[in-house]
Amino acid sequence: MARNYRKEYDNYHSKSSQKKRRAGRNKSRRIMVRAGKAKKGDGKDVAHKDNNPLNANVKNIRMESRKSNRSFPRTKTSRRKRA
Repeated sequence: MARNYRKEYDNYHSKSSQKKRRAGRNKSRRIMVRAGKAKKGDGKDVAHKDNNPLNANVKNIRMESRKSNRSFPRTKTSRRKRA
């Protein structure tokens, strides 16, 4: 079965809360580019330490590899470890 991108957009990506989260991620990326810590095509992600993409405070964001940013430490039962 093929993926229905139109339905996915209508049900998820078009919601105002998701638009705000995406805008927050883009804002954080722009901050890091201006600071000279990121550049286009570098293969890195901007990681939010508190996992809140709306918090673009410089103390809350850092550059990480895609692999480490898109995963998280897990417990023995595969749940997310809390700090």
